[in-house]
Amino acid sequence: MSKRNLLLTILLFIILAANCSSASEPAPPENLGNLIKSALADNPELKSSHARWRMFVSRSRQAGALDDPMFMFKLQNLVAREPSAFNKDPQTAKVIGISQQLPFWGKRGVKQEMARHEADSYQWAMEERTLELIRMVKESYYQLYALDKSLEIVEKNLRILDDFRVIAETKYSVGQGVQQDIFKASLEKSKLLEMRITLYQQRKSLEASLNYLLNRPDATPVGRIADFRLPVLSLSSRQLKETAFAQRPQIKSLTSLTNKGEASHRLAQKENYPDFNLFFEYMFREESMNDPGYNMFTMGMTFNLPLQRERRQAMVAEASSETTMAREELNGLKSSIGYSVNDLLAQIESRRKLVELYQGGIIPQAEQSLESAVISYKVNKVDFLTLLDGRVNLFNYQRELIGSQAEYMMKLAQLEAVVGAELMESQNK
Repeated sequence: MSKRNLLLTILLFIILAANCSSASEPAPPENLGNLIKSALADNPELKSSHARWRMFVSRSRQAGALDDPMFMFKLQNLVAREPSAFNKDPQTAKVIGISQQLPFWGKRGVKQEMARHEADSYQWAMEERTLELIRMVKESYYQLYALDKSLEIVEKNLRILDDFRVIAETKYSVGQGVQQDIFKASLEKSKLLEMRITLYQQRKSLEASLNYLLNRPDATPVGRIADFRLPVLSLSSRQLKETAFAQRPQIKSLTSLTNKGEASHRLAQKENYPDFNLFFEYMFREESMNDPGYNMFTMGMTFNLPLQRERRQAMVAEASSETTMAREELNGLKSSIGYSVNDLLAQIESRRKLVELYQGGIIPQAEQSLESAVISYKVNKVDFLTLLDGRVNLFNYQRELIGSQAEYMMKLAQLEAVVGAELMESQNK
């Protein structure tokens, strides 16, 4: 082989080795705090909510402004036979004028107040969307944790079944066992392989969901989720409700809409008063027909007559309905928060007790039972079905433990969204 071909072969080998190592390299472990920061920075729905809020802020700045003044220019009383002559008739003149529309006192301030409250409602709606996004990221994160731990348990049980099969084959080879035990072990292994396929598919779906929330390509790999300790929730139901009523963005949004409705009601009442139009005109005249042609000016004021009572009464009724609607939605939200806080606290407490029960009692007992069954099977004191039952029980309890841990954290994330405050800061670092 020539020196050149040798170098090409070595280079090709290095490239293939690098590709294989990079392909097999797992994604680094995920950090919940970083995932949340990425979602808040890149999520398109959140960006859209922010743009909508900025739009209404800009609109509120326009609400209290006066209309533009109107400039007027006209040629007045021209002689039809000589339209270009301005000295044939003393009434002929060039006129310029300016006028300004002025709403009744207080209307501009109320309009600006309405627009400001509406902008505030969109700001708090954006904050509510932020809470919802954080909740969704946390739920996906802990669902991935449950799947990863379930896959670990499946892999561990596959190795256990391989050991069971070896024991059954050994006993069968010396005439102390039956071939059916070997088939049962193979069947149980096939069931676990089927479960592993399903779990991998579910993980791919959760990866796509999390990548969607973070606005990154759906094929972006998501690393493993590290173990965590369950945080202790020390706040009482009453404290959580008080916090929610003070901090929940949706409550603030509905409060802003209530204030907007009240301002709208005041504006509707002010519609019973007229708006004014001030004007000033100046006439340029020329001497004609023994008239010295002195310049003249006109100034005055016009205002509308608010006689359409039916329309104005409908405006007041509309504003009252708007206020009532927002106020009742606010009352309904407070009732919903009270129910959700109590319900989530009960579920969180239930999951905490289950975790303690599985960790401190059921799983250690199931492990001891399985170890005893393995020893007894080797000496023909129990059958293979008892051995499989012990393995299935331990497998199910371990998965229940993982599910309860993940469910605890997801319910805590839901409680944070209901309350509108961070309750597990240590888990985000």
